[in-house]
Amino acid sequence: MADGATNFFKADLRSIQFTLYEHIKVQQLFEAERFPKANFFGHLSQQECDQVIDQTYRFCNEVIGPLSQTGDRFGCKLVDGKVTTPDGYREAWKTLWEMGLPNWRHTLEHGGFQGPSSIEVVLAELQSGANTAFTMYPGLTHGSAELIANFALDEDRARFLPSMQNGRFSGTMCLSEPHAGSDVGSARTKAVRIDGNRYRITGTKCWISGGDQDLSENIVHMVLARVEGAPEGTGGISLFIVPKFRVNDDGSIGEFNNVVTTSIEHKLGIKSSTTAVLNFGDGGETIGYLCGSTENTGMKQMFQMMNGARIAVGVQGLAVASTAYLNALAYARERKQGSSVKRFKDPNAPRVSIIEHSDVRRMLLEMKSKIEGMRALCVKLAFNEDLARALAAEGKHDEAAFYQGRVDLLTPIVKAYCSDQSFRICELAVQIYGGAGYVTDNPVEQYLRDAKIFSIYEGTNHIQALDLVVRKLRGRHGQDLADFVGDLTGFVERYSNDPAVGHEVRLLGEAAQALQEAGADLMKYMMSSKLDQLTLCCSPFLEAMAEVTVGHLLLEAAVIAEEERTQDERQSQEEFDFYAGKVMSGKFYANFVLPNVLAKCRAIASNDRSALDIPDAGFSTSW
Repeated sequence: MADGATNFFKADLRSIQFTLYEHIKVQQLFEAERFPKANFFGHLSQQECDQVIDQTYRFCNEVIGPLSQTGDRFGCKLVDGKVTTPDGYREAWKTLWEMGLPNWRHTLEHGGFQGPSSIEVVLAELQSGANTAFTMYPGLTHGSAELIANFALDEDRARFLPSMQNGRFSGTMCLSEPHAGSDVGSARTKAVRIDGNRYRITGTKCWISGGDQDLSENIVHMVLARVEGAPEGTGGISLFIVPKFRVNDDGSIGEFNNVVTTSIEHKLGIKSSTTAVLNFGDGGETIGYLCGSTENTGMKQMFQMMNGARIAVGVQGLAVASTAYLNALAYARERKQGSSVKRFKDPNAPRVSIIEHSDVRRMLLEMKSKIEGMRALCVKLAFNEDLARALAAEGKHDEAAFYQGRVDLLTPIVKAYCSDQSFRICELAVQIYGGAGYVTDNPVEQYLRDAKIFSIYEGTNHIQALDLVVRKLRGRHGQDLADFVGDLTGFVERYSNDPAVGHEVRLLGEAAQALQEAGADLMKYMMSSKLDQLTLCCSPFLEAMAEVTVGHLLLEAAVIAEEERTQDERQSQEEFDFYAGKVMSGKFYANFVLPNVLAKCRAIASNDRSALDIPDAGFSTSW
């Protein structure tokens, strides 16, 4: 642990194991040819995955957890055009790559372990929970390396990939420009062909996470630019590999490639993650390599990284929310204030821990249920991704398409719901601490600040809602949505009379029915060309669909937990209480959260246009 540093990171490994192996049952993957052992003999096992999880947990506790608060206080500095990260970050970066953790999911062919995405979710949750800002650097490197592995020419794979697999090089994604954030199609960064797949790159990119740092010897930027004469809009965008320093054929670093860091942002949170403005071709020639052999395919290529990044943001939200909750829970157990409500008339009643107060328990259970639902949602998506890849590798393409459809449908929900709820959960953590949560002595105020960016970057949550309604609901000609509804309906029919959670399952059925009706209302708006009305309602619809999805997952878990706690007479009191907690999470969510679905769906059906029809001056005549 760093000198004088405090490690506030907390994780619930037992709850993580429940989601992996008892609820989602990811061990089904371990016999698939897609997931061999690292030694190429036999198959991956649960024991091996648990060893990697334990190793990651120790790394988080001993290395990056203690750096989180100090990194937040000191941030990154730009001096003479070079960025320095906080003390301890360079050593942590080196240790991380020596352990090989960023390569867990990379294929064997490209130097990775070819492990399941569903286990990677847990590895990412632990690391982001310990130090979100630091973990962004290897996360972006992983995504950039995957783009190069999947699309680049063989010679460019050989030039960049080995050094990105060992941490010598890092990576970024460069989309946004000063005049356009989410409007990527209006990009002005230019590319002029020199020869072969080498191009001269000129332009400015902003909001670049990891855009400069002192952790790696080189930084490989994945840059969207428009080749001279290319069509306007996203159809004329190409993707380029642009290193900060040029790389010789033998992998050695050459001269500076004129990628200039002009400034870094001073932010609300994630302060030790650099957010840079980069100029390409400023004061000299910047060389970029076309990613692949075809121009004007950059958006299609970049969407692979963006989809992965959106899922990763959802996991970031889960991670920060989880450690905020566990810190608030620990505080609630030790902080004594007030007497029990059962003895509120007795002035001599002893002070009790605030966890005994009803409203604190309500807040804690809201946090717990949402976090467990978010984790199940993230692991479920990743599990479907694993199944899709495994089946495709075996030539079972129709089955693979089914699971890929589930991934596509859940991706905007994971990103938007987990990021929104992360901020909400962190706010509740501050509330439980009271005034102590508002000061920097305790970690929850940092978690709150760090969490706000999740709903903004990698496509704001309204963009996720548009993606869900306009594109994903129609996936495979509506079959993805039909499969989603079929799963819900089957679960409700099977468990609506369950003695433990039957009432809550019926509430889920009511919410699911309201969601289907709201979906039909959206289609009416679309067919009648009320596109402004449609876009007005996309975010409430995503929120409602997310709550139905999470409610379904929590009640699935509750059914499993209820069976475990009532049938296993040998379990300890601790295990009995653990399973009881899972049941209560499902019941609380159904009774306290799912009613929101009905309200949102009524609002969608209302045809209310007040937000559209209010005059601009009606918002305020003073400005």
